[in-house]
Amino acid sequence: MRVIVQRVQRASVSVEEREVARIQHGLLVLAGFENADTLQDLDWMAGKIVRLRLFPDDQGVMNRSVLEAGGEILAVSQFTLFASYRKGNRPSWNRAAARERSEPLFRAFVSRLAHLLGKPVPTGIFGADMNVELVNEGPVTLMLDSRLPE
Repeated sequence: MRVIVQRVQRASVSVEEREVARIQHGLLVLAGFENADTLQDLDWMAGKIVRLRLFPDDQGVMNRSVLEAGGEILAVSQFTLFASYRKGNRPSWNRAAARERSEPLFRAFVSRLAHLLGKPVPTGIFGADMNVELVNEGPVTLMLDSRLPE
């Protein structure tokens, strides 16, 4: 499992020019899945995201988690995180899990995030052509991979 986490002032997702999800201050999480992913990957990733200290404390030091900062999380599925571009310039998506596998993983991941955060986690529409708008605060952007838990 791979994610891109961005600290945002606000973020929203639209499908066919209709807004389907929005958050204010918090994290935008773009999540991709591969066939080898397990429930343990989801648990590790959700826990790591909710506990990451990416928000400033009273001294301006990134020392507070999204939970401690009272922030929100917006989750968006993104299979392109598993692109392979070794053979030329056209990416291959072979490593990305097929929809039948990745959609239930995404739903379970969002459920885990919501449980740990203690509030609902809005999402885009799985498999839709989405427009994601955000104001990245900082900017703070991280890439996490459950196979490389640093």
